[in-house]
Formats: sequence, C-alpha cells, structure tokens
Amino acid sequence: MIQHVVVVGAGVIGLTTAVGLAETGHRVDVVAAEPPRATTSAVAGALWGPWLVEPRERVLPWAAHTLKILRELAEHPNSGVRMATGIEVSRTSYEPPDWAGLLPDRTPCASGALPPGYRHGFRYSAPLVDMPVHLDYLLARLRAAGGTVTIQRLTALNQASADPHAVIVNCSGIGARRLVPDSDLFPIRGYHVVATNPGLTEFLEADTEDPVDLLAIYPHRDHVVLGGTAEPEVWDRRSDDAIAAAIVDRCARLEPRLAAATIIEHRVGLRPTRAAIRVEAERSAVGRLIIHNYGHGGAGVSLSWGCAQEVASLLANVARATDDGRPA
Repeated sequence: MIQHVVVVGAGVIGLTTAVGLAETGHRVDVVAAEPPRATTSAVAGALWGPWLVEPRERVLPWAAHTLKILRELAEHPNSGVRMATGIEVSRTSYEPPDWAGLLPDRTPCASGALPPGYRHGFRYSAPLVDMPVHLDYLLARLRAAGGTVTIQRLTALNQASADPHAVIVNCSGIGARRLVPDSDLFPIRGYHVVATNPGLTEFLEADTEDPVDLLAIYPHRDHVVLGGTAEPEVWDRRSDDAIAAAIVDRCARLEPRLAAATIIEHRVGLRPTRAAIRVEAERSAVGRLIIHNYGHGGAGVSLSWGCAQEVASLLANVARATDDGRPA
C-alpha cells in the first residue's frame, strides 16, 4: 500500500529514511527545523563504528546493514563515502568491540606502527563519510524520487502535516526531547575542527582516557576533520577558539604535520543521546500513526540505513494489519 509519509528531521537519519521510503514508491515529504547542512549530521566525524549505543541486539543488525550499503555507496564518487584505512590506538589493552567481526581486515597493529606512547591498537578499513557531501547526495536522491523538503520549526509532531491520514516518521534527533516530548533524551555536544589536509590519507582514533576530550583524525581529499569533544548536557552550539585550539594541539602531538595546517571552520553539533535508541511505532492521542526513529547518539551515520530499513518494515507491517482488518 502506498502511503503519504511525512518525515520530521533532515539529518542523516531523516534523509536516509525518507530516501528509502520514497524509492519504494511512497509519497514522502520532509519537514525539518534546519536544512541538512545545518544539522548535527553535517558536523559528524562520520567514520563507521556503532560505539556506545543500545540495545546491542538491535544495533548490530542495523550496523551490519548500514555497513553493506555504505560499502556500495563508496563506489559512487558523488556520495561522499569512501573506504578508508587507519588505526585506533590505546595506551592500555582492551577488548575489541562487538562489531569488530563485521570488519574482516581488522588486525592488531605491530608495535612499530603505533604512535609514541601507545602500546595497543588495531588497523582496519571502514567507510568514512564527508557529511556535507553525503547529505547533498541524499537530498538529491530524495528529490529524484519525488520527495520534498520544507523548512519549518514545529512545536508538536502533529503539526507536520494537515493530512490526517499521513504517517509521521519522527527523525527529529535532539528535537524529539521537545516534540515527543522525551525527557530521557539529552545532548552530548560534539566539537570538530576542519583544517587543510597536509597530505594525510589514513584515519586515526586514539583513546585519551578522558570521556570528554577525544582525539580523532579523519582525512578527506582537501581537508581533514579533527576531533573532538563529547560533553554531556551541553546545549551551546557556538564556536569556541580555546576548544578548537586544544583539539588541534591534541591531534598535532600524534600527527606533527597538522601543526601547520590552516583551520577552515569549526563544526559543533548536539548528539541526540538516550539509554536506548527508539525505533518503534505508536498511535498518537488522535489516532495518527507515528514511527519514531531517534536517539542514535554519535552512531547515526553508522546505523542510518539499518534503521531506515526497520522503519520501512514497521510501515509495511501496519499496512498489512490494516488490510487484514486487524487493529494497527
């Protein structure tokens, strides 16, 4: 059954969900408070890896499906996705994450391949996404499939469409705290610095043993994204020269070529975080079908296509139940 679907939110979760539904024939309209390049997704470091999100029994299948699709998109230069190789390192030993088995080339680093002061690490290849380019790519696919995007700030989900039969898919990220409302959702501010690329081709993620001040280097063709921070309950999206300088300093200690790089821009976003990602359907007080898809923390890119697939399945299940005369 073809449905009229209104997706709330134009970040990577919203656009990916909208593309998946529009390309299977649904009429899809996106309503968002901000255009794609102004969302938190646009400032993400965006190396695939579903860290620190629950529930794991759902996260791993979502991550595996997303990995498959991103690998396919890496074959298309205009997608913003490429398969990158690099290392993650730590001063202390640690167990590989549960998703390590999805990366067949993930192997321990030889001691000579580790940065000074680091004793443990793994080398692997994974999708690395240039997010502004990727969001443009998703937007183009959505429009090619007949979808629309309207920039409008909502105060309630039901405002997304005047059509009482439209299904609302809530991909509003941190906005869901107010729109649902969901008081279990909170921001973790992420801060990245974009600099000119001095010739780096491999990514590097280092354990700083500090949950707030992170260290990551994500190179793209003409620029490099340097991270970062993870600051719980911080809502401020303004740039801060002191934070940016500290990020560059941390990264330059491991990669001295970065000390002479020119800063291009600051990128600040609010990771929408909760104890468990919410992907489920419900009926509103007025009987409208709402499918929630939010709370992905810093793993939105890593789970985007898997969660979009689940939303499509939820929508199909509701349609089948309706056709069979069962309550939906």
